[in-house]
Amino acid sequence: MKIKLKNCLSALIMGIFLFPAFTSFGFVAGIDSIKTPDNWFLLDPMEDGFMGTGTEKAYDLILKNKTPKQTVVVAVIDSGIELDHEDLEGKIWVNEGEIPGNGIDDDGNGYVDDVHGWNFIGGPDGSHVDADSHELTREFVRLKAKYEDMEQEDVKRRNREEFAYWERVKANFEESKKEAQTNYNMYSNMMEGFSGMAELLKDEFDRDNFKKEDLNDFEAEDEKVQNAVDMMTQLFSMVNMQDPGINEILGMLGDAVEHFEVQAKYAYNTDFNPRDIVGDDPENYKEKYYGNNDPTGPDPSHGTHVAGIIAANRGNDLGVDGIAEHVLIMPIRAVPNGDERDKDIANAIRYAVDNGAHVINMSFGKSYSPGKKQVDKAVKYAARKGVLLIHAAGNSSKEINPNNNFPNRWYERRGESNSWLEVGASSSIDGENLAADFSNFSKERVDLFAPGVDIYSTVPGSEYKSNSGTSMAAPTVSGVAALLLAYYPDLKAKEVRTILKSSVYRPEVEEVNVPGQEKTIRFDELSGTGGLVNAYQAVQMAESMQN
Repeated sequence: MKIKLKNCLSALIMGIFLFPAFTSFGFVAGIDSIKTPDNWFLLDPMEDGFMGTGTEKAYDLILKNKTPKQTVVVAVIDSGIELDHEDLEGKIWVNEGEIPGNGIDDDGNGYVDDVHGWNFIGGPDGSHVDADSHELTREFVRLKAKYEDMEQEDVKRRNREEFAYWERVKANFEESKKEAQTNYNMYSNMMEGFSGMAELLKDEFDRDNFKKEDLNDFEAEDEKVQNAVDMMTQLFSMVNMQDPGINEILGMLGDAVEHFEVQAKYAYNTDFNPRDIVGDDPENYKEKYYGNNDPTGPDPSHGTHVAGIIAANRGNDLGVDGIAEHVLIMPIRAVPNGDERDKDIANAIRYAVDNGAHVINMSFGKSYSPGKKQVDKAVKYAARKGVLLIHAAGNSSKEINPNNNFPNRWYERRGESNSWLEVGASSSIDGENLAADFSNFSKERVDLFAPGVDIYSTVPGSEYKSNSGTSMAAPTVSGVAALLLAYYPDLKAKEVRTILKSSVYRPEVEEVNVPGQEKTIRFDELSGTGGLVNAYQAVQMAESMQN
């Protein structure tokens, strides 16, 4: 369907710069962008006026003359991590029991040459799963084979619950697939149109880039050029970004096109199945030893950004300071460009626990979980071994519950994990937009909020970039947890969880915009604690517990 550009301008703004996310747990670009320091997430609400974590205050006022007692290992289950990033030097976990490159499982853990972690979505020949389908699609394919030609009256009593589930999956899949294709067509058309206008004006101005100020009071003799000026002026005036150039805007639009192309071609493609690359049996949850030893993968952008928030070297005058100084990142690749698989997540959690992780960061999630029982077993295993799990709540602007957001701390049968934290995303200013517009929320299901808007961190190529999402909020909490464990190693995982929840900073603003909705609500109704993670207050509490 051909869509006129003028009719799509507001869709462009909402779709790229204010909409929930390109993926449920991926980066959210250009959201709530205001002029803030790159390190705002390290600053303190009371001292600095930004709704950060108070990390610098904790170091300056409490930890300055203290010696850390241990190096904390944080496992990052993600898309992959650039191991040689300049600001992660010395911060990547090394398996001392392995001799690199000898093709032998020296430490006997079942994973050959896992010197820097493991890749559960790689092939034995060193290849990788990059894109994968959504779990919704995989469930649709599985259930279609069983129920496609059946009517409700033909279903046996014992299968009626599953048949009802199939009907919900089918309706959701068909709607989602149609929406993805529509979005891809729309954004592709917009990209083509806006790019053409931009090139026309670049030629007119004889420059490679231009900003809104270059269009002010410009009157063209050619009607086509003037139309381009009018459209670009309107575009610049609506984009919620800090003084962008047209190339920056087009770059973000290109990201949207790429995202929806993946959605249309892979995420909802019932014929697409890249799992043959791995060579395992996806339905065999007892199978553990598959994949390869390259935890970087084809696109480690997401995982590298997450790692930098936690552990980027402090005080080296490069890029960004991470939250925790005495920390190592254990890279575990299990998240493709698409939905992760429950088998891989369960094995990734167990790998992290068995190889010495103190904290596991999980900046991923999905809406269906056919293998939840197996993931639950891994979560219970982590709890028994004293490992803290920190999970991003997601970027769909929705109220989450145990049945619409996975993985989660609620076990399928009964009970919940006491070593799990669910994290929403917040912005830098104490005002009505404090809760990020994209963030999921829940008084019962989200524990606390943490900085997740315009977070500056490491990306591949030893570069740096600001990104937004609960994917950024979760490692902010993981960094604070690692900071506590480095100086107070006797703390148990559940004690760290209690401290982080009990020491939150409660903002002055009472009512905020409900993410994704045109109404306000008390901020303390969006999470169980009603507050923001705060390293300074957490360290204070941990210190008092030691005395």
